[in-house]
Amino acid sequence: MKVNFTQQRVMSELVCEVGKSQTLHQDANTPGLGLRVTAGGARSFIFEARLHGKTVRVTIGDVKAWKLDVARTEASRLRVLVDGGKDPREESVAQAVAHAARKAEAARKTATLAEAWAVYTEARRSKWSELHYRDHVDLSQLGGVPKLRGKGLTAPGPLAPLMGVKLADLTADRVADWLADEADTRPARARKAFDLLRIFAGWADEQPQYTGLVDSKAVSAKLRKELPKPSTKDDVLQREQLTAWFAAVRQLDNPVMEAYLQGLLLTGARREELAGLKWGDVDFKWNSLHLADKVEAAGRTIPLTPYFKTLLLKLKAINDTPPTVRALREQFERRGETWRPSEFVFASKTSGEGRLTSPNRALARVCAIAGVPHVTLHGLRRSFATLSEWCELPVGVTAQIQGHKPSATAEKHYKRRPLDLLRSWHDKLETWLLEQAGIDFQPAAAEQKPPMPKAV
Repeated sequence: MKVNFTQQRVMSELVCEVGKSQTLHQDANTPGLGLRVTAGGARSFIFEARLHGKTVRVTIGDVKAWKLDVARTEASRLRVLVDGGKDPREESVAQAVAHAARKAEAARKTATLAEAWAVYTEARRSKWSELHYRDHVDLSQLGGVPKLRGKGLTAPGPLAPLMGVKLADLTADRVADWLADEADTRPARARKAFDLLRIFAGWADEQPQYTGLVDSKAVSAKLRKELPKPSTKDDVLQREQLTAWFAAVRQLDNPVMEAYLQGLLLTGARREELAGLKWGDVDFKWNSLHLADKVEAAGRTIPLTPYFKTLLLKLKAINDTPPTVRALREQFERRGETWRPSEFVFASKTSGEGRLTSPNRALARVCAIAGVPHVTLHGLRRSFATLSEWCELPVGVTAQIQGHKPSATAEKHYKRRPLDLLRSWHDKLETWLLEQAGIDFQPAAAEQKPPMPKAV
């Protein structure tokens, strides 16, 4: 039964029939307009009509928000849509989609570098080494927090001035001004920060939420050319410095650090390659190490030289020795954990990764004790290549051990030296290094089996 709607009737007089959850009242003056009243007292205008043989019902809104005359106007508009063969519900969905699209576009255009950078680093972290991930964090940090080591607050990273900038506002002029400011005080870090920004921009352009926001000219290689050229690195250990350097390393009260730093010089490996070495990559029987390699996806296998082998055997014994009963109770059982040997050769109890991650300070201390100019971790790798010339190692042998790309046609396509051939040269170099360092080493000691773990 249709009723002539009035404001008073829709607000209070028309009620829900007893025993029903809701009652629909129809307006006698406006075709399709109805009032739904629930048993709980809720009241809302609705529109109802037939379309293609089926009933179409659309909620207009609560009577408290919609005046009667406005509801009648809306019902008439919906009636026109139905008469034209259109479903009002589809229009509502289309409007919702369009609204969501406008909202998403507005949010997309207001996204800052900091917001996108956080998404980027989290998405790519599993593809990076921990060192590479920390570079992204350090170069973008805002600073101003207490230092983990030493006193004072951390300084902002080179990318900090850009973190609050919208991606859409990263224009070539803005980035150029930032780069000029950073280049005045820290050109090397500015260069690295810009390189990371360029890679990020390429990633962002492939993401639907960031596509087209970063101006390609803002990360153009032309801007990088404005930076001062990097100085050539020449930090290497000289032959006459080996005695003092080895003596200082062997004074460290940390067998893991001692073996690691000597290992970098004796193998020429990259810092992360050696730090990430696991016991499963060490073959004491056939005297070889399998290292991850940034050039070869499958990694590379190099000789395990006699002296370095003795250092790893000591670490193996330490790693496989269970802690005391008291330590087991205090460190593991109370936390519901079970002790097990570390999978990493250069294990660390304080590192979140369970392996060595911060050897720089120890190396700086070693150089200071030895009284030699500071050598970086990569400088030890550079020293391996430089000192190898004293033993007249073939360039290709040195490159293959260090994991460098072949530089000549013969090296690329024909020469693949077996491990034994590499070993003959590598052992020769280690022997020479130890002689220069004044270390009396008996190679036979390296053939001993790893000591058995001590009983608890």
